[in-house]
Amino acid sequence: MKINIREAVRKDAAGILKLIRELAIYEKAPDEVEVTLEELVNDGFEKNPAYKAFVAEVNGRIGGMALYYFKYSTWKGRSIYLDDIIVSEKYRRLGIGGKLFEEVVKTAKTKGLRKIDWQVLHWNKPAINFYKKYGSVFSSEWLNVTLYEKQLKKFKPLSPSSVVQKRKMK
Repeated sequence: MKINIREAVRKDAAGILKLIRELAIYEKAPDEVEVTLEELVNDGFEKNPAYKAFVAEVNGRIGGMALYYFKYSTWKGRSIYLDDIIVSEKYRRLGIGGKLFEEVVKTAKTKGLRKIDWQVLHWNKPAINFYKKYGSVFSSEWLNVTLYEKQLKKFKPLSPSSVVQKRKMK
């Protein structure tokens, strides 16, 4: 089996979306994928891309990917957020996840970045064990917080008086 790790290009977007959908099924959330092929192309391969990715070609087919983007930490400076490493189920146990992870690490080191952040579901023992092999630091101090599209649409800034009232109530 020939495995080739390389930077993703525009024509890989359909394979990336297929992997994203496969992950959603694995995580028991198949209806949660909202990103479209057009968005993946526009957001990743047009001017000022929002993300970068590495893909793993297995015998010429996309069998895995690592999607990441650059971010800034107020305490640490420039860093990477690794959004996902996904390896198609039929290609697991071939070392593809490790090769993809190592490419992201190599990118961070080459660019002189200070850290890579990512999330892992608490029940995903294979992923947790995978990251532990690399000496990753797991934090129990931080909570994940999100405003999804539904909340963004309903968002209303707090008036100064309501903030003062809440402080007085404490």
